[in-house]
Amino acid sequence: MKNQLATFRMILCLLTLSICAMAQAPRRAGTTNDTSLQTTFKTISSLDKQVFDAVDRCDMKTEASFWAEDAEFYHDKNGLLVGGPQIVEAIKNNLCGKVKRELVPGTLEVYPLAGYGAVEIGVHRFRHPGADAREPGEARFIHLWAFRNGTWKISRVVSFAHNSVSK
Repeated sequence: MKNQLATFRMILCLLTLSICAMAQAPRRAGTTNDTSLQTTFKTISSLDKQVFDAVDRCDMKTEASFWAEDAEFYHDKNGLLVGGPQIVEAIKNNLCGKVKRELVPGTLEVYPLAGYGAVEIGVHRFRHPGADAREPGEARFIHLWAFRNGTWKISRVVSFAHNSVSK
């Protein structure tokens, strides 16, 4: 319980920092000459696409390769899920073949985290393909990417502000 409270405080702090960062001038690709920021943005943007391409293809082996063993996923509707394998299993059961994820253009922000990795912030939409043509759902997200042993892994996710969007 003490670890969960500490983690919750860290997430709350990150949310506060992200709100403050959004209030400042944007630092997305194309808006700065900072090479390090540009490189981090390109790397995380590419990884984001790979993560959700794997979900869209129901390629759970590839999907699992993106998650840290000790990953935590905070969801405003479903609560906390802990462990990379458990998160991948939930993705398989709840997203695979049921929705297609689209990153809302112009919403992706990426910031390096010194000595850790990067934080990715954005808005994405989940469309229901085929006969299940319900309105798409939209949510904000924060992904913490850890750079460990030369590999990027998702270590924490906060998924919040889920709602339906009109077509």
